[in-house]
Amino acid sequence: MSFKFHAFATVTFPSPSLNPTSKALVPPNLSKLYLLNRQNPKPHLSIYKTLESAKCPRLQIRATANNQGESGNWTKWLPRGVVAADRILRLISSATSSPISQFISSPTTFLHSVDPRIKLVWLLALVLLPARSHIIMRFGLVVYLACLSVWILPTQVWMDQLGRVSFLSGLLFIMLGLGSDGAPPLVQLRTPPPAMMGLPNLPDSLGGYSYLVMKLGPLQLTRKGLSVASTAACLTFTIFQSASLCLTTTTPEQLASALWWFMRPLRFIGVPVAEITLTLLLSLRFISLVFDEVRNVALGIISRRINWQQLTTMETIDIFFTYVRRIFKNIFSHAEQISQAMIVRGFRGDSSTHKLYFLSDSSIGMEDVVSLLCLIGIIGAAVLSEYLLV
Repeated sequence: MSFKFHAFATVTFPSPSLNPTSKALVPPNLSKLYLLNRQNPKPHLSIYKTLESAKCPRLQIRATANNQGESGNWTKWLPRGVVAADRILRLISSATSSPISQFISSPTTFLHSVDPRIKLVWLLALVLLPARSHIIMRFGLVVYLACLSVWILPTQVWMDQLGRVSFLSGLLFIMLGLGSDGAPPLVQLRTPPPAMMGLPNLPDSLGGYSYLVMKLGPLQLTRKGLSVASTAACLTFTIFQSASLCLTTTTPEQLASALWWFMRPLRFIGVPVAEITLTLLLSLRFISLVFDEVRNVALGIISRRINWQQLTTMETIDIFFTYVRRIFKNIFSHAEQISQAMIVRGFRGDSSTHKLYFLSDSSIGMEDVVSLLCLIGIIGAAVLSEYLLV
């Protein structure tokens, strides 16, 4: 048997000393190795050149105050990280921390025992009264609902709800009050002034009437702007807060039964009362699931402690798209589970033949009588305010 032998050039280095110095780190035959490579050049890779070529160029934008490149003192006042993604998710998770449109069984108050039909009449009256009453009556309804919310709802719930609804109503009041009739009209009168026609000037009103209520720089608050702003702000507050009070003190079955009682005569003209009632019942049950999913997904992203400062803008937008996609996916999953549960319980698509168990009592108690008397008193005060308060 014959074997082939190949000889390979080897390079030996001295063993490192115990006390290394700058000279000891350089091998003595480094010059010979350099000449050998120069005579037989071979392609090789250098780790330092590879790392230098892999570095990405950095783009720095610097705000300057002069041509020498010196930054001004005003740059330190620029806001940084005001609209951060982490803050937005925390606001979303905290906004749904209170049970919005969810029934609160305890503590039990007198509003829990009021008949749901009377509550629906109250809701209808609170929607119509702010638009057809005096401004004093409008703010009186707002104060009444605020005091009732503090009395009925738990502390954490009414503080969260009143704060957000008051902020929304106040912002709406300022925008409409200064924007509806805030700018003075730049219109020239068609008729000449009385002095040019030889007529005496009209005397000023003895009652002290003034169309302008307040002037704030170029903007002004007039009586028309005050009326529009107070109507919109009070109506927004009463709709949101009255609906919240009704939903937190009434079960979905009771609200569905009350709506079915009012719409029952419409069956004779072909209105699908059973289908509307079932849709309302499913909607009231499904609203709480939507808020829970929005809050749970936001808390899941926050718990992962993402370093938002190291993400680019597109990566942050991609996370928000993933957040919205996950919410819809979970909602559709819950909807499919509800439909399967209804099919298992015998629902075949016909709402009129499906039995609905409302689990509500129709007895009239002392609380119902008191609430009806209060409703009649408020409606009478609103009607009289149009004639007495001018």
